[in-house]
Amino acid sequence: MRELQSPLRRLAAPLGVAAGLAAAVAYVGAVDPGRPGRYPACPLLHWTGLYCPGCGGLRGLHALAHGDLAGALGANALAVAAYAAFAGFWAVWCARALRDGRGMRVALRPWAWWALGGLVLAFTVIRNLPFGAPLVPGSL
Repeated sequence: MRELQSPLRRLAAPLGVAAGLAAAVAYVGAVDPGRPGRYPACPLLHWTGLYCPGCGGLRGLHALAHGDLAGALGANALAVAAYAAFAGFWAVWCARALRDGRGMRVALRPWAWWALGGLVLAFTVIRNLPFGAPLVPGSL
């Protein structure tokens, strides 16, 4: 039989993740990734000139930390969508932890993983084509 746990004990893992992410966001918010030399360059961009799906993600997080949603979307719209999706998953994780003390299980069907991969691939290809210029991070 499972022992009853306090709500704070049930939330230990999600709150620990939130604390770690809050520290990371605070650091990125304080140390501007738009200034050269602050963070390592993207190897794909450096060696090939192609933008990976993550290029501009730190600049987008920096903009979000400063309340600039338009700037964040301009830096990397896919990363901003991923941040929002993670926030939703985190909220569900907290609710489940409070309800029954269980962890968050992400059990997507194979077609959903393929769709997610296709979305990331399409975003990456389009941002590297001439008509995809609006998806290119502005301050690179």
